[in-house]
Amino acid sequence: MSLKEKREGENMGEMGDEMRLSRFRRICVFCGSSCGKKASYQEAATELGKELVERRIDLVYGGGSIGLMGLVSQAVHDGGRHVLGVIPRTLMPREITGETVGEVQAVSDMHQRKAEMSRQADAFIALPGGYGTLEELLEVITWAQLGIHHKPVGLLNVDGYYNSLLNFIDKAVDEGFISPVARRIIVSAPTAKQLVRQLEEYVPEYEDVTSKLVWDRLGYVTQTGAPAL
Repeated sequence: MSLKEKREGENMGEMGDEMRLSRFRRICVFCGSSCGKKASYQEAATELGKELVERRIDLVYGGGSIGLMGLVSQAVHDGGRHVLGVIPRTLMPREITGETVGEVQAVSDMHQRKAEMSRQADAFIALPGGYGTLEELLEVITWAQLGIHHKPVGLLNVDGYYNSLLNFIDKAVDEGFISPVARRIIVSAPTAKQLVRQLEEYVPEYEDVTSKLVWDRLGYVTQTGAPAL
């Protein structure tokens, strides 16, 4: 291979690297501490981890080493990206079995866990999960609706797992409990690659909120007319 060809190859590689770079430094992933009954849920967790690695995005998650949490964190760690697990001390015996990967940050309770994951992340993605996953997902959606943050929120709708939830939300829009603008906070897709691409393209819409709750490093601060972070 000539020197010219080698340099051209290196330039193409650099262009490919640039194309894979993301606007996000870290994404928070909500998911179950169980694997679920379908292999597709487990495959989706691994594929999401690989997609984050491909785009050079670090992971923030609930800190567990089991279930889908263990799979996505292992995939990101194996790909050489940083993994931050945030977990309440009381849940450590239940959600951590064996050796964990990456950095584990122990916090006092569930409220502090969610606050710290939100502070650390530039976007959110929910894999299939149960009550805990839903609670975390709906809270960050509510925070976006209130203007606490304007970070993208994604739903990885593997095999239509979240169809019923999306139908409920659409029903709430029809009945006047959720505005069309707030409905569009949720970005959903069936695959990790599609979802991350849509999150990259997401532009938040704004409603007329007279008093915005602003998130800062100390917690909640109410400031009339202040821009949300």
